[in-house]
Amino acid sequence: MSFLLDVTNVSKRFGGVQALEQVGVQVPPQSIVGLIGPNGAGKTTFFNVITGLYPADEGKFLFDEVPYSPESVAKVTKSGLARTFQNIRLFGQMTVLENVMVGCHCRSKAGLLGAIFRLPSTKREEQAIRDKSQSLLAYVGLSQFADMQARNLSYGHQRRLEIARALATEPKLLALDEPAAGMNATEKLELRELLLRVREDGKTILLIEHDVSLVMGICDNLTVLDYGKVIAAGKPADVRTHPDVIRAYLGHGAVS
Repeated sequence: MSFLLDVTNVSKRFGGVQALEQVGVQVPPQSIVGLIGPNGAGKTTFFNVITGLYPADEGKFLFDEVPYSPESVAKVTKSGLARTFQNIRLFGQMTVLENVMVGCHCRSKAGLLGAIFRLPSTKREEQAIRDKSQSLLAYVGLSQFADMQARNLSYGHQRRLEIARALATEPKLLALDEPAAGMNATEKLELRELLLRVREDGKTILLIEHDVSLVMGICDNLTVLDYGKVIAAGKPADVRTHPDVIRAYLGHGAVS
């Protein structure tokens, strides 16, 4: 089987703390893969390593079957890997539309001279970016809030806006760090439908999430971390009955 993301033997130490130890995660194309485990298991650290925020101490990284080195966020984004964060990182004083347009600009071809002199090609590209951003807002169900300041959106809508901005970078793989955090039951249901639609439209998702029912309902495969190590990986139905996963994370009540 080929993988869009194939990461093996990733280790990361912070002083005397071994945050990741020989971690491997494989993500097939056009799938949703969940990365789960208890708090402090190393999930967000793994995201930070593969997206260029933290340098790995060791590891092998393949993206779309080509070796890559996650040296910087910008380089990783241009390669086709976009992410959201556990703590929302929007530009609060900018409009909802402008936040999505920021994501589009990583693919912009206009240079400094074009921006200064407002060349016709620059104007055309800016209009294309605006049109694309409006389409993405419609895609995630936020069109009616386009002119609102992002900080005034509800928490659940801010999460959707982060996904729209990430999609604006034209990713092959979307890495989402706890997108359902803080959402009510209705918002989680809407998020579930959105993520399934994203997969159906040809994107691939790597998902950190603590909502077990959401993860079990949409993920094709799961990888479980505990104390920086992989303790199980496979189909949700197999992972949820794995004794190490039950002991470390799910508990016996989760397997019924």
